[in-house]
Amino acid sequence: MRGKSDGRAKITQETDSQPRRHGATRSGGDDKEDMADNPLSGRKVLIVEDETLVAMMMEAMVEELGATVIGSKARVGEALDFIATRHHEIDIVMLDLNLGGTRCYSVASAATGHGIPFVFSTGYQDGDIIEEWRDRPMLTKPFQLSELQGALALALGAGLNAGQA
Repeated sequence: MRGKSDGRAKITQETDSQPRRHGATRSGGDDKEDMADNPLSGRKVLIVEDETLVAMMMEAMVEELGATVIGSKARVGEALDFIATRHHEIDIVMLDLNLGGTRCYSVASAATGHGIPFVFSTGYQDGDIIEEWRDRPMLTKPFQLSELQGALALALGAGLNAGQA
């Protein structure tokens, strides 16, 4: 049964543990098979997260998915500088919505401006996100490896970059 849609991209946990955006279709298969065919293999990921332990967990999960962490930043300014100077190296950004009490929309804009897709992660209610960014994949902390994989693949596959904003 589908509820009223507000147009926001959400990652939900389905009964078969495969995350997806509301309204998206899902192919069959088991998790091990999906991991073997992972489109994240070799991708370069920037992690923007202010909680050290959470950042370390994300780094380990990203690497387990076959991607490479090319940077981990804890502050908005650091993330903006990294994107400005190394945007050509970044395939996707994992972006904490709230960095030390500051919303990271400027980082989302910078990534989008360079055509880099991203996934929000948050420990807050998704109703707090501004309308402009509600179509982007968002993970609610804590999340599972399969949820992270699905959100990253969704952002990469959907072309959620500057042309889609």
